[in-house]
Amino acid sequence: MSYLETAAEFYATVAQTPEVGLCCVNEETLALPDLVIPEIMQAMNYGCGTTVQASELANQPAVLYVGVGGGLEALQFAYFSRRPGAVIAVDPVAAMREAAQRNLIQAAKLNPWFKPEFVQILAGDAFTLPVPNESVDVVAQNCLFNIFEPADLAQALAEAQRVLKPQGRLLMSDPIATRPIPEHLRRDERLRAMCLSGALTYEEYMQHLAQAGFGHIEIRARRPYRLLEAAIYGLAADLPLDSLDSVAINTPVPCGGPKIIDLSIDTPPIKNTQAPSCCG
Repeated sequence: MSYLETAAEFYATVAQTPEVGLCCVNEETLALPDLVIPEIMQAMNYGCGTTVQASELANQPAVLYVGVGGGLEALQFAYFSRRPGAVIAVDPVAAMREAAQRNLIQAAKLNPWFKPEFVQILAGDAFTLPVPNESVDVVAQNCLFNIFEPADLAQALAEAQRVLKPQGRLLMSDPIATRPIPEHLRRDERLRAMCLSGALTYEEYMQHLAQAGFGHIEIRARRPYRLLEAAIYGLAADLPLDSLDSVAINTPVPCGGPKIIDLSIDTPPIKNTQAPSCCG
């Protein structure tokens, strides 16, 4: 079984039996006027940060969301677009697609402005997105790309760029490691599926974004995510993971390389000892 098959099997299980706290999202769900999040969606919030950047969602954008999860962020994107088919959510796991569809129907009962047809859920994966070239304004993924091996990550980023319109935005949230994750953990496919052992360092992550061909990259936020305890994971010392929220803009790369702005360094750093208690 490949690591991608292990991940698909894992998420098929948590789609049918939600695992609250699977991902330690270290912030409140984005509060928006007249938006009510069903409890089941909140329980299935398997992300690590947020990709819903309101400043990037003007003019009812066409959004492609990769890895639908329980549908929470697809619903939040629909809040900004509010038209049939404006949000396309892609997931390779049938059980997850079915769960998200049920959750969106429940969301429609709680939100008079929302209709299930605002979100179209399709079978597919990050490597072969089922939409034409330059057809969407926004591609988003939350805590998915960190699962990929480097070659697969490069393919997923290239595919995101393929479907984005010029000036389109790639909105991402992924864990990053504060130092390289040892090989014995990187080889653990279940830990990788759980977003614990596939994380790159900040430098490696930014290098992948730069090499993908996005001309402008912004880091919007960096927060504590999880703590890999030395005694549990066979490490010489505890290894903190952070979550990183970023926006990559599909513009030509300047001759000197992409413009990279890290807005997270404008705020005081948060010590990783503040990582959520559910993370160990």
